[in-house]
Formats: sequence, C-alpha cells, structure tokens
Amino acid sequence: MTKEFTRRVNSNIEDNLTKSYLWLNHLKQDCIDGKVFLAVRNDRIDFYHKGGLLFSFNQSGFKTNVKYAAIIAGSEKSDYLTEKALRKVSLISDFSEGYKKIAANCAKYSGIEADGVSSLYHKFSPLSDNDIIVLDIEISFSSEGKNKDRVDILLYHKSLKKLQFVEAKDYSNPEIWSQSTPPVIGQLERYKSQIRDRKNEIISAYAEHIKVVNRLFEIDLSTPNSLDEEVTLLIFGFDDNQKEGRLKERVVSNVEYSGNKVHCIGNIKTASISSLWNAKKLKL
Repeated sequence: MTKEFTRRVNSNIEDNLTKSYLWLNHLKQDCIDGKVFLAVRNDRIDFYHKGGLLFSFNQSGFKTNVKYAAIIAGSEKSDYLTEKALRKVSLISDFSEGYKKIAANCAKYSGIEADGVSSLYHKFSPLSDNDIIVLDIEISFSSEGKNKDRVDILLYHKSLKKLQFVEAKDYSNPEIWSQSTPPVIGQLERYKSQIRDRKNEIISAYAEHIKVVNRLFEIDLSTPNSLDEEVTLLIFGFDDNQKEGRLKERVVSNVEYSGNKVHCIGNIKTASISSLWNAKKLKL
C-alpha cells in the first residue's frame, strides 16, 4: 500500500517550535527575511538555507548535520587556532550559540543544483509579496527515505489557487543529455503519473501545509484547489554560446523533449517566476 502523502504536524510540535529560543531569536526572522525557507513535512518541519537542510524540528526538538554543527565555542572571533588554545577549547553547547557558523557551514556543502534552486525559494518564498511563490522543495510522493525520486520545486499561484511542480537541472547534469532518450524524460513521466494518481491527495496535503505556515507567521494565504498535471523542466547554468549550441540542438530541438514543458534560463538568479510558471510545451 502506498503511504499517504501528508503535509501536517502535530499541534504539540508546532507549539514547541514557536516557544523555542532558536525559532524566536533566529529562524523566524530569517524566514521572513528570505534567508531561510520553511517546509512542512509529516510531523516535522524542515528549514533550508542556500541549498542545504539547515535544521529539522520534530517531537524530539531540533537536529542538524554534525558537519554543520561541529563548531568550537568562540570561533566566530577568528578562523585560526593555536595548538596551545586547542587544549582549552570546547564545542558550542547549543544551536543558537553557533547559529551563524552552522548556517555558513550548511551553505558550503550545497550541490550546484540545490544551490541554484535556493536562489528561487529564498527570493519567492511564501512570505514574499509575489503572487507566484515557491511553496515546497524536495518533494517525494512515495517515501521520505533516501534514494527516492524527489521533485525539486512546487510553485503556487495564489490568485489562481493552483499548484505546479518543477524539476530543475543544471546544464552540466548528464541526465538531460543523450543520443537517444535522456534519462530526465523518464523521470518527468514518473512524476506526472504520480501527480495524476494522487492529485486530490496532493492538493489536500498542501492545504494543510499552508495552514501551518499561516499560523506560524500570522498570515492569510489562500489554500489551493487545483493542480497542474504537467511538470516543467527547468534547465539553468549555461552561457550564450551553450544556449545557441548544444542546448538548442540537443534539448530545444530534440524531438525526445516534444510535449514536455521546458524553461531555460542561463543565470537562475535572474529567473522570472512568472516565466517559469508560464513555460510552454515543446512542439517538435
């Protein structure tokens, strides 16, 4: 049996988050300022920063990757340490103490695609003034475990009350290149099949997701009532020569991509969220 796709948290988890020092003194304001992106999971809330998972919060509290939080107390004053001082050092005692260093370390480990996607979700978060926002990232329909397909981006058009999924690939990703059928085509088909099969479930899950966001930030986002069954392929990270050369020849003019919505932008930091939303199907 397929596990239910959910986006809700127990009220105790939500209450404990809003009372926590890390939330009150760092995370909430950084979410508002577009430095941290909040994503609702199943009885868990994730916080992303520049392509990395900065913190997760559940009934056990906050957790982060050990490589982000292995920080020497007081090390924000200098990046250097003498051997004599090494004998006296200790690690930070709580996440708030090392928050800035943890965030900086988180950003260092991001992959090229995750970093690219982060420029969208930081700029177009649910707390921004945009009519089209990034509502969620790294979405798995089948499982929260590792080695599962995860759609990179979920857009939400507030006026239309409509959801739309986007898969993002850097130009260097081999999955978009092939002499026959590029692997990304199969990936898009799997996503579209799952969206068609679980359409109502997905819409209901994100209605719950938005309710959590509304309560946490005291805002009033409307809930979705429709979902685009197509998945847009976003390709980024190329220059003008690559755009007119290999990209045009092997993607834009490749019949294998016909019938798929494709949006290409060289510098993702300059991407237009409305242009991404309105991406058209290639007809070849």
